[in-house]
Amino acid sequence: MIEILTSPAFNTIQDLGRRGARRFGVSTSGAMDPVALAAGNALLGNDDNAAGIEIQTFPFRLRFQTDVAFALTGADHDATLAGSAVRPWWCMQAKAGDVLAVTAPRRGARVYATFGGGIDVPRVLGSRSTHLRGGFGGLEGRTLQAGDVVPIGRSPLRSDGRFDFGVAPPDVAITGAAPADDRVLRIRVMRAGEYDLFSEAMQAAFWSTTWKISARSDRGGYRLTGGKLTLDAPVEMRSHGVVAGVVQVPPGGEPIIQMSDANTAGGYPKMAAVIEADLWRLGQAAPGSFIAFSEVSYQDAVAAMDPVNDYLAKLRATADLYRAL
Repeated sequence: MIEILTSPAFNTIQDLGRRGARRFGVSTSGAMDPVALAAGNALLGNDDNAAGIEIQTFPFRLRFQTDVAFALTGADHDATLAGSAVRPWWCMQAKAGDVLAVTAPRRGARVYATFGGGIDVPRVLGSRSTHLRGGFGGLEGRTLQAGDVVPIGRSPLRSDGRFDFGVAPPDVAITGAAPADDRVLRIRVMRAGEYDLFSEAMQAAFWSTTWKISARSDRGGYRLTGGKLTLDAPVEMRSHGVVAGVVQVPPGGEPIIQMSDANTAGGYPKMAAVIEADLWRLGQAAPGSFIAFSEVSYQDAVAAMDPVNDYLAKLRATADLYRAL
């Protein structure tokens, strides 16, 4: 068990998401940075899909009620365990009574706390992820609050296993994943269904603009400012299915990127779709940061997942080897 001591708004329990429920109008939810969550679980010997805590408002503090191994991944941050520093992208063994404190990141938006055995809340529609709009999943379908006691499952590893090591984060280990020197995050996209409805001038503006993630952004979607994409004439469209990564353009002209808690359907024109290999990078972009889009082919989009999958596979193999020493 762990007890939440301090948790501002919007910190939730998430796994890799609720697959197969969109036909019921239920969004996928899940970690905004699935690579960070999977990496934390790999460090601990958990299944990639074990539930952890997505921390996006700070400071965050919890107390361990039992001895348990944990890992911190995601944004570059400072943390302490019982007053001693804990490095990011590191796993450690906590003792009952220890307090873990996490402060606001220097870079990135979300920190993931994972635990040996994973968070053991009930699955709803196949997932432990919190669905805030639906009020289910996670802990009673809501954000975490001070005083909450969260159950932890049984670890697949021995309690005397070796836990005091870390790994390089993916934006260091994966070539090309780090933000550019100008602090503009380059996001790869493919053209989407209504791209050709926009004039050549609007298409050019989409590619050339440096977009700012608005303060009106959340797990449901990122609203972008910096320009307006308009149609030459109004277009009436039927609602269609949308998924995380789809870039829609509402009548006001400022694009919206659908994220983990995206609606399952919508009727705005779709300009582009963020490739899966860049969704985790986008999930670490905070409001106020800047992004730019670059076009890739379908074949390149599929191939772009290879370095991500290789990173996670090598991380798990390294962690397994280290614990066996």
